[in-house]
Amino acid sequence: MQADEGGASEAAPDTLWPWLHAPLAQALQQLHSHAVLLHGPQGVGQFEFSLALARAWLCEQPAGDDAGSAPVLKPACGQCVSCKLMNAGSHPDFHLVLPEALQGSLGLGGSEGGADDGADGGNDGGSDKSGEKSGKSRKPSQEIKVDAIRAVVQFSQSTASRGRAKVVMVHPVERMNMVAANTLLKTLEEPPGRVRFVLSGSALEQLLPTVRSRCQAWRLSLPDADVAADWLARQLKLSPEDARVLLAAAGGQALNARDRFAQGLDARSWMSLPRELQQGQAGTLSQWPLPWMVESLQKLCHDLARTAVGAQPRYFPADCLPPPPEMSRLQQWSQELSRLARHADHPWNLPLKVETLVLQARAVMRVKAVRGSPQA
Repeated sequence: MQADEGGASEAAPDTLWPWLHAPLAQALQQLHSHAVLLHGPQGVGQFEFSLALARAWLCEQPAGDDAGSAPVLKPACGQCVSCKLMNAGSHPDFHLVLPEALQGSLGLGGSEGGADDGADGGNDGGSDKSGEKSGKSRKPSQEIKVDAIRAVVQFSQSTASRGRAKVVMVHPVERMNMVAANTLLKTLEEPPGRVRFVLSGSALEQLLPTVRSRCQAWRLSLPDADVAADWLARQLKLSPEDARVLLAAAGGQALNARDRFAQGLDARSWMSLPRELQQGQAGTLSQWPLPWMVESLQKLCHDLARTAVGAQPRYFPADCLPPPPEMSRLQQWSQELSRLARHADHPWNLPLKVETLVLQARAVMRVKAVRGSPQA
């Protein structure tokens, strides 16, 4: 999964993307369950939205009564002691659970009590005899392990320090392994005291159905294209046309578009990619990591298939695409790219793999165009 919420490290602690303000106001009116399952496509801002919910639930100056049991009717005030503690990352009644691999990219580390490995070093209930390996040389885990969820159970059973409520946030929730998910399920079924859970992610089909059934679901949709493109243009100092190209390249996911731009993708290189591949050139493609290459080729294949049946492309401007090849070749190409995508993180010989991908793309796009389309 891509860290679409990676902008947290660049934004102020209480920053919320402009397309999330209206959904947040609605959510605060309608989410009354002890457990909320926040989901939506990558690049929308689930992480920031979940934090905003947690801040509102813990805010000590909400609209509602002082008992803490009435629904919160407005976002956090940002001025009370609770809000300041949240901004400092030291609220005693907030527990954040992240995989190790995301802690650095989100700029949060493990200081909020939700480190993947927990206080006991990240063992899944057993002993780690290779202590040295679990230090500097161990690769950060992509999973949320059972020790982190055991810490959640312990946290939820203690009394709220500030007397209002306790909030547990798990992100991305689909990263919980099976043991961790089953451990959390028991607490979701019988929540102790005034503890609320906000579970967020983008691949809920990977989550246990029993966990999903214990939560009140809330879906975040892609932002309006005009709002997202305007935000991108202002953030990245781009022309409106280039911002729209980058937004489309990211499938409408504004945060992903911003992150790709930071990694070197611009509108001109994106629009030149189809013609370069058609001519057997690897210039633009060779500048990207392999997973990004494969994803970009999948998007190109998708758009060529759409134009082959008379539909508008989704990721590329129509005028930068070559005539569509035969659908059978596109289907075969799509299958080959899907197989490679499952192993894109493998340590391949990158120059050789790039050459293979370019030759493959050129062969597909140089086949005879479909009837009725102009020849290449």
